[in-house]
Amino acid sequence: MGLFLSLERSLALMLISLITVCTLSDCYDPLDPNGNITVTFDINQWIPEGYVARVTIQNYYQYRHVDKPGWKLGWTWAKNETILSMAGAFATKQGNCSSFKFQTPPHSCEKSPVIADLMPDALSENMPDGCCHGGLLAAWAINPSKSFSSLEMTIGNLGANPNVQAPINLTLMAPGPGYTCDLIEDTDPTVYPDIGGKRQLQAYRTWKSTCTYSSFIANQAPVCCVSLSTFYNPKITSCPTCSCGCREADKNTVSCIREGYSAPESDSFDNNDIVQCTDHMCPIRIHWHIMTNYVTHWKVKLTISNYNYERNYSNWNVLIQHPGFSQSTTAYSFNSAMLPSFGFSDEVALFWGIEYYNDELLYAEEDKVGAVSTQILLRKDLDSFTLRNGWALPRRIYFNGEDCQMPLPDTFPMLPNVSSSLKPTNPVFLLCIYLTFKRLFT
Repeated sequence: MGLFLSLERSLALMLISLITVCTLSDCYDPLDPNGNITVTFDINQWIPEGYVARVTIQNYYQYRHVDKPGWKLGWTWAKNETILSMAGAFATKQGNCSSFKFQTPPHSCEKSPVIADLMPDALSENMPDGCCHGGLLAAWAINPSKSFSSLEMTIGNLGANPNVQAPINLTLMAPGPGYTCDLIEDTDPTVYPDIGGKRQLQAYRTWKSTCTYSSFIANQAPVCCVSLSTFYNPKITSCPTCSCGCREADKNTVSCIREGYSAPESDSFDNNDIVQCTDHMCPIRIHWHIMTNYVTHWKVKLTISNYNYERNYSNWNVLIQHPGFSQSTTAYSFNSAMLPSFGFSDEVALFWGIEYYNDELLYAEEDKVGAVSTQILLRKDLDSFTLRNGWALPRRIYFNGEDCQMPLPDTFPMLPNVSSSLKPTNPVFLLCIYLTFKRLFT
């Protein structure tokens, strides 16, 4: 009986720990429940002792993209497969090919090869359709035409009449850890359009695997936080203290080493960021400021600040969950699109930079941070609009697919205390109200 109670207590503690460390946004993203990266192997040609395959990496995440230095794809061969040649990508190691005498050396003889993308300036003979983006994959909702990458490889060393098997243990670094891939399994053969869509070609055999991201598995510290301000309250709601870590004890220190996050530009993933010392210690701060309250609209300024001293953020994006997006919305300096809300009462809007203008968020310098901003005009739903209870403030914000640390609701900027109306009214205040109404209705 005592052993049973001890086991039950241990299981309860494990469950509590899992709930504590694995939040909803870590294990499952309700704003993008169908997001994934799908890897497809299509066998399109048989050759003596092998086959020719096309591998496609397709990003179906609505707002999570693959940034520099790009993806790396790995697997383990089920038998004695050898990559004889490859186009559109390359294996990072050739391995031991000494058994292939008196012939052209294979591209890779590794049992578990790791594949990386070619750059856009690769030689034309090494560039099949859909290849060579430097490992970058755009988010599906932002640019579907750049959300995939393809490569072709010739596989040999399987003997006569081979029994072909799918690779195993698929891994994806995009660019760091955090992705878990399913088994590579047989599926319906891929069908390709040909002759302008008038003819269909079909792969001989197709294998697929789906890879999903978890910040919990990536073991990555938060990367962003949110601050708030309004025209009707002088108080600024700052990012929560220690949102992404705690600053050094010396308050005079300008730059801080931020532990727990890996710089993607590095080939190794154990380097820490160097950021401007702040109370929140986040590389990215997103500020939402309510500027003006018009009769039928209200205006907001959205500012994204980069406190990282060593990293630019290319092709960044911000996702905002907010009740006001149910009405027409205009962003003046960012691209924007509405996304499905998947049953949420609040709508979801995606914002990203304009190409060659502000699609790169520059790193911080000693005397300033890098920043991009836009004004947003939202039409009011007059049946439900109210400034009370934080209606005009966002519910949730993501940066590059990462959930940002929000302030607690009881710290949001509130409306002025209505009890002040019981005091004698200042004549100057009454004059301001009169002039405002006169301007609005004349």
